[in-house]
Amino acid sequence: MPLRFTLRQLEYLVAVGEAGSIALAAERINVSSPSISAAIAQLEAEFGLPLFVRRHAQGLSLTPGGKRFMGQAQAVLAEAARMADLAGEITGTVGGPLSVGCLVTFAQIVLPQLRRSFVDRFPQVEFRQFEQDQAAIYDGLRRGALDVALSYDLQIPPDLEFVELVRLPPYAVMAETHPLAHLEAVSAAELAPHPMVLLDLPFSSDYFLSFFTALGLQPVIAERTRDIAVMRSLVGNGFGYSLANIRPISDRAPDGRRLRYVPLTGPARPMRLGLILAGGAAAALTVRAFVDHARQHVTPGSTPGLNLRLDGIRRDV
Repeated sequence: MPLRFTLRQLEYLVAVGEAGSIALAAERINVSSPSISAAIAQLEAEFGLPLFVRRHAQGLSLTPGGKRFMGQAQAVLAEAARMADLAGEITGTVGGPLSVGCLVTFAQIVLPQLRRSFVDRFPQVEFRQFEQDQAAIYDGLRRGALDVALSYDLQIPPDLEFVELVRLPPYAVMAETHPLAHLEAVSAAELAPHPMVLLDLPFSSDYFLSFFTALGLQPVIAERTRDIAVMRSLVGNGFGYSLANIRPISDRAPDGRRLRYVPLTGPARPMRLGLILAGGAAAALTVRAFVDHARQHVTPGSTPGLNLRLDGIRRDV
């Protein structure tokens, strides 16, 4: 009997089974909800059994048969991945699917050019990228939805491996009109009395707030946002200062307001940017190739916005 289903359909089944809803699965794997719905319907029709119970307010839950079916689908996908790795090892060819996550705060600066140089070098790789927060990255690596991720060393769990690429010092981001904008460097103690716009992402916010707690201080959080572009515009319009480790090439907020990036002094450790992998992931040829490529291309001098510690106000040319 010929097979009438695809590995892609099985991937969508597993994603929905783990997420509990088509919408959340679509967000996690960066695929449209209608495509996932169609794949699930085709699988149910092909095998003649309901895989999910659909509840209007509670999303989807696996039927007893669906749970068994999903377990087998996971095993099939794992074996398929091993076949791709084996073929690469035998032929010495770097190719096949590669799912790469990237922390949303710096994905726009780091990931596109790294992807471009990698796929130009290894055109047989099917590169998939996912911009996520730190918690979603950890989840994706553990579920096998991600092969590797670019992120910070923020509370790396013991079951995941971190490979350092660069160290990024922290900055205070201010409007030119901020009372402290004239300083060549600023401390958390000097910032604490002023309103703060907190980049409120999982793990990242703890890192930024630790600068103050280390001194026994509490910052005045006036605004919170999960979007780094919104943060920069809020800062540019005088709603407070913020903290960041990535310094874009332009010293303008998205709405055109000028910003100053003032180095932070005191007990503020640099952020380490690097690669996070699940245990054993580096055994795959394509993953090893990506790790080596990232080590060569993500360096302080090669990537705009990384480790640019220049005092004074930069002007756009």
